[in-house]
Amino acid sequence: MGKIIAVAQQKGGAGKTMIVSQLGVVLAEGAKVALLDIDPQASLTTWGRLRATASKAAVGVEIFTISGWRLANELDKLKASHDYVLVDTPPVIDSDARRAIRGADLVLVPLNPAPPDLWAAEGTLKLAAEERRPATFLFNRTPAASRLRKRLEAEISARQLSLLPVALANRAGYANAFADGLGVTEAGPATQAAAELRAASQALLCLLDVALS
Repeated sequence: MGKIIAVAQQKGGAGKTMIVSQLGVVLAEGAKVALLDIDPQASLTTWGRLRATASKAAVGVEIFTISGWRLANELDKLKASHDYVLVDTPPVIDSDARRAIRGADLVLVPLNPAPPDLWAAEGTLKLAAEERRPATFLFNRTPAASRLRKRLEAEISARQLSLLPVALANRAGYANAFADGLGVTEAGPATQAAAELRAASQALLCLLDVALS
C-alpha cells in the first residue's frame, strides 16, 4: 500500500501547491506518484496541463481532481495503486480538508518564517490531532539569514512540535519551474534549489517511515 501525505495550511500563500508539485516530481524519480488537487483554486491542475506539453518533463506524475464525499474512496484507490499520494488541500478547514487529513499518513504544514503563518497553522495542527495524524512543519521561502526563523524554530521546539531539518529557500527557480509545468529538479538539476529539495524529500521520507513504524 502507498503512503498519503496531505499538504495543509490554513493561511493562503504558504506554498502548498508548489511544494506538492515539486516533491511529487522528486518522488516520481523512483516511485509511482499521484497528486490529488482538492483546492477549489485548482492551481495544481493548471500546472499539470502545462506539464503535459513541457519538453523537459522527465518523470511521470498523475494528477487527479476530486472533492466531496467521494474523496475518501478516491484516496483509498490511489493508495492501492501508487507508492505516494500527495494531496494539495484548500486554505480553509472544511470537510474536504478534514477528509484528506483523516486519510493521511503524514500532514505536511508549509510555513513561511513569519509569526502569522505559525498562528494560522493552529487550526491545521488541531485537526491533525483530532484525527490522530502526525504533522510536521516545513519552512518555505526562507531567507538565507533570518533571526525570525530562529525565533520560530525555538518556539516550535519549545512546543515539542515537529519541524523538518531542511528548509526551502526563497529562490526564483521554484516559481520559474512551476510556471513551466516542471519540477526544479528537471528545470535545473544541478542548482542549489534542486539539492535542497532532494534533501527535504529525503528528510520527509525518513519522518514518514518513523511515523508508520
